[in-house]
Amino acid sequence: MPEYIGALDQGTSSTRLIVLDRAGRIVASAQQEHQQIYPRPGWVEHDPDEIWSRTRQVIGAALGQGSLTARDLAAIGITNQRETTVLWDRRTGRAVHNAIVWQDTRVGDAVAEFARAGGPDRFRAQTGLPLSTYFSALKIRWLLENVPGVRQRAEAGDVLFGTIDTFLVWHLTGGVEGGLHITDPTNASRTQLMNLETLDWDPDLLDAFGIPRQILPQIRSSSEVYGAATLEAIRGVPIAGILGDQQAALAGQTCFHAGEAKNTYGTGCFLLMNTGGEIVHSRHGLLTTVAFRLKDQRARYALEGSVAITGALVQWIRDNFGLIGKSAEIEALARTVEDNGGVYFVPAFSGLYAPYWKHDARGVIAGLTRHTNKGHLARAVLEATAFQTREVMEAMEKDAGIPVRVLRTDGGMVENELLMQFQADILDREVVRPAVKETTALGAAYAAGLATGFFESIENLRSRWSVDRTWKPSMDSARRERLYRFWKKAVTRSFDWVESEA
Repeated sequence: MPEYIGALDQGTSSTRLIVLDRAGRIVASAQQEHQQIYPRPGWVEHDPDEIWSRTRQVIGAALGQGSLTARDLAAIGITNQRETTVLWDRRTGRAVHNAIVWQDTRVGDAVAEFARAGGPDRFRAQTGLPLSTYFSALKIRWLLENVPGVRQRAEAGDVLFGTIDTFLVWHLTGGVEGGLHITDPTNASRTQLMNLETLDWDPDLLDAFGIPRQILPQIRSSSEVYGAATLEAIRGVPIAGILGDQQAALAGQTCFHAGEAKNTYGTGCFLLMNTGGEIVHSRHGLLTTVAFRLKDQRARYALEGSVAITGALVQWIRDNFGLIGKSAEIEALARTVEDNGGVYFVPAFSGLYAPYWKHDARGVIAGLTRHTNKGHLARAVLEATAFQTREVMEAMEKDAGIPVRVLRTDGGMVENELLMQFQADILDREVVRPAVKETTALGAAYAAGLATGFFESIENLRSRWSVDRTWKPSMDSARRERLYRFWKKAVTRSFDWVESEA
């Protein structure tokens, strides 16, 4: 039997193939960034054809690095940036337009239009989601209405829709020559078109958004053998797992039981709590989503708090202001000062996500004085991530009625020890970093491995999870609450900045 398993991790800024052994150790990896396209303020796009090209490159590079062939891989699991929307021609495989990225806000007026007819929670009962620029449905609608001829082609059956997982699986399994047009419930639940109860596309939602059913993929489980790859480098390797990136990280952290939670610190921040087989509808600004569905088992659900801008704020300070040369330098700069100097940075670049859901908010820096220097600004950048995480966790505990005693963390920012200590301080609870930090890729590999017998069981996976480092709170409560009070005050300054053209 093959000794390795692959995880294809297609993220917001890059694509990676990671090859792991049975112990979850990385034996080979390759990564390629792709272009971020900003046609107008608030618009964010990716070139799907570039993503497919990068996918082929990293597969070849990772296998070459490890001197591996297709015969060495038991299966490949896929994890992906969610909500990002692609429409492509089923006869050519070419995208009809750039992908509209999850961060994109071009459908803000449509959100207001739909909310007028039933409020912001108009579809929450079926989908667990509020109306927002975040999800795929309004992005699909925009493409159908604004790209000439696409609606007619879609209704004729010549155009396919997918989130990035669907686009890649279709290409990997044959493309125009019979590629599989599928997705899993974790990704489907982020489109605002899937019913959480039935785990199928909801006809009432399709009618409301004006989306033809024939463009939608079949919804399969998150862990099963879907088919074999036809790409030469991995020909014959089973494609056997699909998980949206945040659900993949939940699985990679082995949060398979109700009440277990993780926070991923990446481009954005995503805090998920497994709620088991129960659909918990949020009353405090969170999302209800599918955690995973393994093989023919019942779906497991989760509460999620999504924060749009965290790691992206560090990149913004680097690229737009030149305050640092590399993202990793933010910690050293922040350590040049003892505190934030009264400065708070609310990064509402594309509105505020959980728990506010205000698409008309915009970023603010508050508390500037003559005393402020670049160290204070760097510290405010890092602290914004921790403050936003606390807001989400408080909402989550209220909704679930379950206290989060320990927060499991992952993502690129967990290497920043100043941030992790401040996170523990502002939450007043322990924060832990796992020994294996590539939890998103690990979750995709677990899904594929459970489907093919490469991994024995969930219990076996849980036994392997271990802690690399723990941060314990050390801040006194008076200071903690004062900092948080001023953060909340700064957040209110970002509200209602954008005025509708109407």
